Amino acid sequence: MKAVSLQELARLVNGEVIGDDGRIISGLNGMDLAGEEEITFVTDKKSALRMAGCRAGAFIVPAGFESDDRPCIRVGDPYLASAIIHLFFLEKPFEAAGIHPAAHIGRECRIADEVTIGPLVAVGDRVVIGKRVTLKPGVVIGDDVVIGDDCFLHANVTLADGCLLGRRVIVHSGTVIGSDGYGYAADGEGNHIKRPQVGIVRIDDDVEIGANVCIDRAAFGETRIKRGVKIDNLVQIAHNVVVGENSLLVAMAGIAGSTTLGRNVVLGAQTGVTGHLHLGDGSMAAGKSGVHTNLKKGAVVGGIPAVDIKVWGRASAVFSRLPQMLKDLRQLKKKVEMLAGRLGEKES
Repeated sequence: MKAVSLQELARLVNGEVIGDDGRIISGLNGMDLAGEEEITFVTDKKSALRMAGCRAGAFIVPAGFESDDRPCIRVGDPYLASAIIHLFFLEKPFEAAGIHPAAHIGRECRIADEVTIGPLVAVGDRVVIGKRVTLKPGVVIGDDVVIGDDCFLHANVTLADGCLLGRRVIVHSGTVIGSDGYGYAADGEGNHIKRPQVGIVRIDDDVEIGANVCIDRAAFGETRIKRGVKIDNLVQIAHNVVVGENSLLVAMAGIAGSTTLGRNVVLGAQTGVTGHLHLGDGSMAAGKSGVHTNLKKGAVVGGIPAVDIKVWGRASAVFSRLPQMLKDLRQLKKKVEMLAGRLGEKES
């Protein structure tokens, strides 16, 4: 177990210590659970009100926060600092367990000495596996796959033939990478003829992919997930999609074929994006959006079909009032008809 001074933690996050900088801390926990040797974090005034009843030995607080006699680290972003400190405490050196006797390794593979390959892992032919890679039980690796250093594949992940993983990629249980893209051509009788999917999936460094995600191989060329992308559970990424650096795809989002995303794009939960579009750098779609057109750099949209987020907000506010507005309109119509009738009687 790690135990470090508050000053050492402050250096880790470029923070300023208030109070006893020699206070020894051995972990990070939530405010309701933290003990005397743990640090916790305060993100706003509401959570600050709970400090008095908290047993934590120290707090991570926002810049400008004035503490009483409780030891604190002041930082610009407590949420970010708490993540860095938590990772520091949880980090463990890699311990290679080798290849389990119940694993299957194909022909002509190149596997580094420092690996952990669990039971019932199936590795195809000509696979390359880098240093400090962990493959948990039930992982299936197809032929000609390349897995870079420090990757971690949780139980029952499937990497189909030819897929390429960079370094420090994390893939959670049940995810399938490199399944066939959804491509068919209809003949004159309405029968659907499969279009071969002969490309690959390339995943760059520092990508994390949640559980039960499906990323389809390209029809030709590559489906590409670029550096630093974070993908939530149950996301679908179709063939030949390109997801730009540091983008965030939230649960149950779906992207149709050949769409490209720029850097730092955010798709909210259950957002659907049609095919052959481009979403510009920094664009965002609110949850349950239906994106049917290209998005400019920095665009923020919502709704089905997705429109500017401010327009969508005003439209949503009006939607709940539509029944009353319809009722009022019908009443006004009756009054207009009655007045028109009276005017007609006077004219005659």
